[in-house]
Amino acid sequence: MSTTLEAFRPLLEAAKGLSPTDPAATAAELCRRFDPKGPAARALQAELVALYQRGEIANRGELPVRYGRVTKALPETHDFSIDVVYMNGAGPLHRHPNGELNFCMAIEGQPTFMGQGPGWVVEAPGSQHVPTVAGGTMLIVYLLPQGRIEFL
Repeated sequence: MSTTLEAFRPLLEAAKGLSPTDPAATAAELCRRFDPKGPAARALQAELVALYQRGEIANRGELPVRYGRVTKALPETHDFSIDVVYMNGAGPLHRHPNGELNFCMAIEGQPTFMGQGPGWVVEAPGSQHVPTVAGGTMLIVYLLPQGRIEFL
């Protein structure tokens, strides 16, 4: 596994075996497994910001959405694909056939993602939305079960 991919291991391990069918319960379990306010989360954020600054993640597009896929869904990623976005506005309308687990990190300001502050945000299977960051800038890790996403 690459060094860049290995940086995401704590999030993958937190998500292992979880289903986003009940977003609130899934988000609560994710917080229990990987506290977004804890020291491990602060260390992860510093590592991911460094990867972003070196152009190793979220290196495509222009603001309000810079994006990039780290990996497709693989057995070693517990069948999640990993995408990373650096956002300060709205992205493209899309649908989540199998749901989505997002780890959101504040970079500038007091940002929210889909009205929620930094931390875990879970979208249910079949949900669709225009992903939007308001009030600042976020670095967001998207874990997609089986790598499924449909742009509309």
